[in-house]
Amino acid sequence: MLRTNAALGITVFLCWLILGGDRALEAVATNWRVSLTMVFGSLVGGGTSEGGGAVGFPVLTKVLSVPADQARLFSFAIQSVGMGCATITIVRNRVPLEWRAIRFGAPAAMVGVFVSCVFIAPRLQSSTVRLLFTAILVSLGLALWISRRFAPDRRDCIELCGRGELAALMGAGLLGGLLSGLAAVGENTIMFVLLVLGFRVCERVVTPTTVVLLTVVTWTGFATHALVMADFRGPVVDMWLAAVPVVAVGAPAGALLCTRMSRDVIVRILYVLIAVEFTSTLLIVPMPGGQGAIFGLAILAFSLICMRLATWRRYRVPAAQLAAVGASG
Repeated sequence: MLRTNAALGITVFLCWLILGGDRALEAVATNWRVSLTMVFGSLVGGGTSEGGGAVGFPVLTKVLSVPADQARLFSFAIQSVGMGCATITIVRNRVPLEWRAIRFGAPAAMVGVFVSCVFIAPRLQSSTVRLLFTAILVSLGLALWISRRFAPDRRDCIELCGRGELAALMGAGLLGGLLSGLAAVGENTIMFVLLVLGFRVCERVVTPTTVVLLTVVTWTGFATHALVMADFRGPVVDMWLAAVPVVAVGAPAGALLCTRMSRDVIVRILYVLIAVEFTSTLLIVPMPGGQGAIFGLAILAFSLICMRLATWRRYRVPAAQLAAVGASG
């Protein structure tokens, strides 16, 4: 895995230096705060169920005062590089994945993110997007807590996979794609919740699976902005150039760390990130016109959905007995 990471990092760095030239070097000098942000963001994107945008988006919008639409586009652009490298590392080194989630969830997610980027995101206020982003991450934290308290039994894959499970995977893909079009993340959270709570799949398998899924969504979202909406230009390009050499190394390194960390460590890291995001939103983001109530209701609704998944009777039996349940129909 180290050889793969080194080869990817060197390749991306040389392409960045040759194609970007003087503009790339000037971008780093001008946007060094963005580069610094993505040192941590790339590790998070490659090694957890959150994308690099889960760090980049809130820092850009809350600390660096970047408009939400530019922060979203930057997140798509930089995740295309960082999470693309992480996905190559994961697949190249045969990290365990739940491939059915990818095969059935990815096509629906691609449709969802395209529709969201073109028709939904441009019509939402900046504060609404930031609140939705936080609600998504808080929901992930709630899902983790519920899973460890009410659904501790874990499998290495979806052991029962009938029509209902396939429909759920496609539905989660579509919903996750729609949410990802708003803040460049969301697909990873929705699929994480379904796989961990609903299907009881271990986080060490789900985490790299969601990295691969979000990579597909990210590539689709970035292509939509660059080729269809034609808005990848100006300051977003400079921020992207400043962060490319960082994420080319950081994201694969995060994927490597993920394979070496225990389930408990991964969960604790996510708890800390989510707590910081939630607290900063309450302190910084305005909630005019009843948006605070909508924010709270969204978190409540998602919590109820998580509880329902955690008590799904089809998967409540121990993993050792599940094969017999499937065989008996």
